Amino acid sequence: MEAYKTLVVKNNKTGPIINFHPWVFSKAILKIPEGLIPGEPVRLYDENKRFLGLGYFNSYSLITVRIWGYNETETVDVDFFKKRVRHAYEIRKRFVETQDTNAFRIINGENDLLPGLIVDKYDEYLVVQIHTKGMDKWKNEIIQSLIEVIRPKGIYERSDVQTRELEGLKFSNKLLFGDIPDLIQIKERGIKFLVDIKHDQKTGFFMDQRDKRYAFMKYTKDKSVLNCFSYTGGFSIYALAGGAERVINVDTSEDALELARENVLINGFDPNKCSFLKMDVKDYLKENKEQFDAIVLDPPAFIKDRKKINEGKIGYKTINELALKSLKEDGILLTCSCSAHLKMEDFRYLLVEAAGKAQKHLKILEIFTHGIDHLQGISFLEGSYLKCIIATI
Repeated sequence: MEAYKTLVVKNNKTGPIINFHPWVFSKAILKIPEGLIPGEPVRLYDENKRFLGLGYFNSYSLITVRIWGYNETETVDVDFFKKRVRHAYEIRKRFVETQDTNAFRIINGENDLLPGLIVDKYDEYLVVQIHTKGMDKWKNEIIQSLIEVIRPKGIYERSDVQTRELEGLKFSNKLLFGDIPDLIQIKERGIKFLVDIKHDQKTGFFMDQRDKRYAFMKYTKDKSVLNCFSYTGGFSIYALAGGAERVINVDTSEDALELARENVLINGFDPNKCSFLKMDVKDYLKENKEQFDAIVLDPPAFIKDRKKINEGKIGYKTINELALKSLKEDGILLTCSCSAHLKMEDFRYLLVEAAGKAQKHLKILEIFTHGIDHLQGISFLEGSYLKCIIATI
C-alpha cells in the first residue's frame, strides 16, 4: 500500500477529468512538486478542494498524470489491481467468451482504468505488455493480481514496444510466471489458430480483427481471395470457412506464412486451395495480372507518429489503388488502417482518391472500428486507432 500525494488542477482545466478523460497534462496542474517518481499515486483536486480523481504520476513531461480511479478513499495495493482485473475480465466473459472464443483482450489500458497496461488471454495463458514507467513500477502487484483472479498456467511479458523507449524503459521479453509452450492453440468462434506469443507481432495475434474476420466470411463463398499482409492467415482461414474457392496469402515473413499453412491444416481445409507468397505486397500488386473476387488489405501502421501522416496517407492510397485495379467488378475490398494518427474521415477520403485513380466506383457495405474486447472509454478519443471498411465496386 502506498500513500497518495496531492496535486491541484486549475479550475479552468477540470472539464476533461470530470468527463472521464484519462490523461492530465502538465499545463493543467497548478504546481508539480519536486521529487515525484513515476508510478507514485496521486489524488487530484481542483482549486476549491473538490476531489476529481486518482491516478499515478507519469512524468514531468506532457502527460503528468494517468487516471486509474474515481473513489477518493481507494488505496493502491494488490486488491486495487485485483478489483480492476476482475471487473474487466467479467465484461469479456459476458460478451466474448460466450462466442466459442478463448482468446481475447482482458485489459485495454486506460479504457479499463489501468493506463499503460495491456493483458491478452490466449487459452490458459496470459501476455502482459507494459507501456509506461509509472505502470512498470507496479508490475509485481499486477502479476500477483492476474494469478489470483484469472489463474493462468503461465504469464509472458511482451513489453517490446517503441513507447517504452520514449519512457526511458528497456524492452522486456520474458517469462514471468509458470510455463509457456512454443505454440498455443486458440479458438475463435470455433475456428482454430496457432499462436507464437514469444515472437510474433504485438502479443501474438490480431484479436482486434475478430469481428472483421467473421464479417468477411459471408462474402467469400466460391470466391477467389487475395489476402495482403496475410500474417498467420486470420482472414484466409475465415475465407475458407466461408467457402472460398481459392486463397492467395502475401506477406514478407516466412515464419508467419509457415504458421498460416499450419492454421489451414489444423482446421481441416484443403491445402491445395491456398498459396503462400513471401513478397512485398506493393510489388505483388504492381506485378499482378489476375483479377480477384475479394481482396483483404490489413497492413501494419504506416503512420507511427504525427510527422509521418502525409507519408503514411500516400502509402495507404497507393496500396488501395493497386488493390482496386486487381478487383473484379462486383468484387469485395476489405481495407484497414491501424494508425491512430489517421482519422476515419481521412481514411475514407484517401479511399475516395484511390478509387478515383483506379477508376472504380467504390460503395461502402460495412464499417468497423475496435473489437468488442478492446473497450474504449467514450471520452478517450486518442485510444481510437483501428478503422476497417468493407466495400464493393
